[in-house]
Amino acid sequence: MSEETIRSAFDAMPLIAILRGIALEEVKPVFEALARAGIRLAEIPLNSPDPLKSIAIAGGVDGILVGAGTVLTAADLDAAVDAGAAFAVAPNADQRVVTAARAREVPAIPGVATPTEAFAAIEAGAWALKLFPGEVIGPPGLKAWKAVMPAAVPLIAVGGVDQQSIAGWRSAGAGGVGVGSALYRPGTPASEVEQNARALIGAWRADAKRGRQ
Repeated sequence: MSEETIRSAFDAMPLIAILRGIALEEVKPVFEALARAGIRLAEIPLNSPDPLKSIAIAGGVDGILVGAGTVLTAADLDAAVDAGAAFAVAPNADQRVVTAARAREVPAIPGVATPTEAFAAIEAGAWALKLFPGEVIGPPGLKAWKAVMPAAVPLIAVGGVDQQSIAGWRSAGAGGVGVGSALYRPGTPASEVEQNARALIGAWRADAKRGRQ
């Protein structure tokens, strides 16, 4: 999957769904619900049940791209890409994983918690940066990072993001957000996931409108 394809999906809606713990039978209905709501990117963490099979199923749903989350090793990366992952997300910034992702031509989104980690990840070839844990860094921290980070590298806040906090992240300069439990928990009905997704998208777009006023 090319970076241009991911960039197009991210630009259309920079809210990444994090489906930690999703069961195999939930994948298709949940991904279809997310696509209907307008979500364009969703990750299945590799510590979920049957993650590789789940990624393969999700890859068959139109209108949404599936990525792998919690990608901790180059071997994880290869297995996820072979299963159909279009991008790779990690909680940490292992340069070996970023390098492996670039070799497979898959955008890497490593997790960083300090500017030192962020610049090292960018040097390794990260497509975007996952600010994690977001609750610790906070919007003020992100705002400070924005003053020195390359503008072309999206900064994606992850950790504690919900409908109420999105405005603060966007105002601080987040290029996007990753949303987990505020969107989906294991067993959440697909209809409820769709409602949650629409509410979160509405919050993101509402803040964008306020920013243009």
